[in-house]
This record gives sequence, structure tokens and C-alpha cells, in this order.
Amino acid sequence: MSAALRQVLCLGKKTWLTQVVALSRAATPQESRLCAAGDVLVGCHRHYRSRPTHGIGKFKYLLPPEAPKRRKDRIQMKEINVGTEYEYGDINIQMTSYDMCLVEHFARYVHKLCNRLSIKVNESYAMPTKTNEVLFSEERGSKMQLDAVLTTHQRVVQISGLSSTFAPILLEVIQSNQPEGVHLLVKEHTEADFKIRLKARPELEELLAQMN
Repeated sequence: MSAALRQVLCLGKKTWLTQVVALSRAATPQESRLCAAGDVLVGCHRHYRSRPTHGIGKFKYLLPPEAPKRRKDRIQMKEINVGTEYEYGDINIQMTSYDMCLVEHFARYVHKLCNRLSIKVNESYAMPTKTNEVLFSEERGSKMQLDAVLTTHQRVVQISGLSSTFAPILLEVIQSNQPEGVHLLVKEHTEADFKIRLKARPELEELLAQMN
């Protein structure tokens, strides 16, 4: 290679470097960063930063339209399972206590126990809380004063299909783990037990009686 050709190439490189420096100085602060892709210099300005972000993350418009919610119908009582000669029907295991946490944990234990023993649990629910006031009378006088307020909490685990041979074993296991302060009652499910769960509305019942 001749000396003249070498001088031309050196001059070409110098002019190219001077152009790059001039472009980098003239660029704005946002466009100061340059990315080299082969022999071409590309500006890395992010145009999407200035775009609004509302609507990002919304996906409900992609789903099909939902049908309007219907008004909840009145809860109807299910048919009571009477049972057979070898199996019990619907049975309520009622747990009552003044301590809500205690009776809640015991009801959860009974529910899990029935699931482990493959006993069908129809439902597990809480009964309305009852409040009782304890009054006392002074030694002199007939005026009654409020001494304490007792709140009673009740939980029910309803099971069905319990065999007559396995029932004593289940009751023995539950009674052996029954905590202090919890009253346990096992009885057959009746229509009265279902009606107790519903809120009484005497005014509405009177209007319905007049209409009928």
C-alpha cells in the first residue's frame, strides 16, 4: 500500500470521528445516548414515555359481556333425608359456647374430622348470636341492676349418611376432644331447625295472612 493511500485513509477516519463528536455534542440530553448497530449510529430516544398510561392493565373489555345479575330468590328448604334402617339421615352436631373463638375452632375440627373419615358434610353454618342479661337485686330494695351480659355463639355441622355402627365411634372421638366451656348436642335435622336460621319478619307474615 502506498504512503499516499495511507494518508487518505487516516484523514477519512479523522473526519468520521469529528462528525461523531459533533453529533454527540449537538444532541439533546435525552438523545445523548447513542447505540452502535454495526456501522450505523441510532438514537435511543424512548418516545413512549410521553404517552398516557390510562387504560393499561384493563382487560374486562376483552371478556364477553356478563348477563345481569338476577335477584336472589328466597332460600328453599331442601328435602330432609330421613335415613334407612342401617344409616342415619340428616344429623346436626350443634356446638354452643360463650367464647366465639373456642366454638369456632371446635366446629372447624369436627368438620375436618368428618372429611377425613369420609362422612358427608352437607353444610357448616353459624346460628344467630343470642344475648342474655344477668340481673341481680340488692339486699334492701326490689330494684334490679344489670350484672353482666352473656353472649351465646352456636355453630352447626350437618352430616348425613352416617352408619349406625360407626356413629358411636364418631361421637366418642368428638366427646374426647370436646373443650371445656362448649356444650355439645347431636340431634336429627328438622324443619324447625331450618326456620330458626331465617330472620323473623312478623309484619310481613301478617300482611301475607291478610292477603290469603
